[in-house]
Amino acid sequence: MNNLYIFFVALMAWFPVHSQENLEKEAVRTVLEEWHLAASEARFQDYFNAMSEEAIFIGTEAGERWDKEAFMAYAKPHFDKGKAWSFKILEQHLYFNEAKDMVWFDELLDTQMKLCRGSGVLQRIHGEWKISHYVLSIVIPNENVSEVVRIKQETDNEIIEKFKKQ
Repeated sequence: MNNLYIFFVALMAWFPVHSQENLEKEAVRTVLEEWHLAASEARFQDYFNAMSEEAIFIGTEAGERWDKEAFMAYAKPHFDKGKAWSFKILEQHLYFNEAKDMVWFDELLDTQMKLCRGSGVLQRIHGEWKISHYVLSIVIPNENVSEVVRIKQETDNEIIEKFKKQ
């Protein structure tokens, strides 16, 4: 009887914490899913309202590191066409800080560029989860890396030299 009592007390103590964590994960997942959906449906305001004012978006090219304002300027013509880009989450991992006001994540995406990986950080700002940092990268199979390096070698060398001169 005593062991059964201890089990139920432990279960009751664990359940609210576990349940709250699941609710937080679901809230973050919803923000990210809706953010990706807003791009595919060209909902410009919804897409950018999901981002914090200090947000940074890093794209797949070396020069694609934008603050929110610059990213909005880049993205606006794409959204104006009726569809910006389409990212569907295949797999996602979330990691919360101890205070549960920041979460970092990685996700595997099905996109028009085929497989990509997104990673980033969300912060709880005034009670809402906002995307503060996002990095998009194209997934390249290891056996194809040499081929990709050959394709991009000239462009990469120019960028490297430019940075060396700074």
